Amino acid sequence: MSIWFKEPNLEEVNSWSQGTILEHIGIEITEIGEDYIEGTMPADHRTFQPYKLVHGGANIVLAETLGSIGGMLTIDPDKYICVGQEVNGNHLRGVRSGTVRGRAQQVHGGSKSQVWEIRLYDSNDKLSCISRLTLAVVKNRHA
Repeated sequence: MSIWFKEPNLEEVNSWSQGTILEHIGIEITEIGEDYIEGTMPADHRTFQPYKLVHGGANIVLAETLGSIGGMLTIDPDKYICVGQEVNGNHLRGVRSGTVRGRAQQVHGGSKSQVWEIRLYDSNDKLSCISRLTLAVVKNRHA
């Protein structure tokens, strides 16, 4: 059973990245399933730290992006918005090239908060980072 408020449109979701950090570092949403959202980020000069590994902060940007977009897709945007409250990440394996792929799944979907688990993988499908994101669900003051 789908967790989404309405059927997500992948092209529309990707259009939201224009003029944001997502566009700048090359994050793209690639798939939206019944209960998950996936996206990718390049492992290149835009996302590297000085050792030529994907920067931990870039991993967190990808993780928070996937969880935040997932959260936003589960609520009525005319009434509510989701904002990040806490994000963490355990970096398990360095990524030096290729693409980082992430998958976010909702762990808790309450009326006032959500928790998402995000797993990031390298181009060989080896787990590189596990992240958890807590979102607050608040009234949309611009509605």
